[in-house]
Amino acid sequence: MAPEARPPTIVMRLHRVRAEVVLAACDAELLEREIPVGSRGRCVKVSAQFYGERRVGREEFVWALRKATIANLLGVEVCRVAQEEGYIREGGCGTLGGIPHAEIFTMVGS
Repeated sequence: MAPEARPPTIVMRLHRVRAEVVLAACDAELLEREIPVGSRGRCVKVSAQFYGERRVGREEFVWALRKATIANLLGVEVCRVAQEEGYIREGGCGTLGGIPHAEIFTMVGS
């Protein structure tokens, strides 16, 4: 299947919190999954309430990264695109339950 014919693999949602534009994006297959974190049996749900339900392509995701002042990114594809676009340096992702995860904050000096 040609790259342009592939269905979008990214789910994202933009939140506005006061002056902040928060981008929450994850790989589509992670949506509604329970991810184990830590050693005490706790899980975090990848919820549509936070990450949204709308699938988007790379172009719209990169547009949202440019607009965001804060980004919460979860998944191999999402973190790969953010790294290719220069938002995450190589080795700059952590993991959440073994899944690549990054948080990006824009710091404005006074």
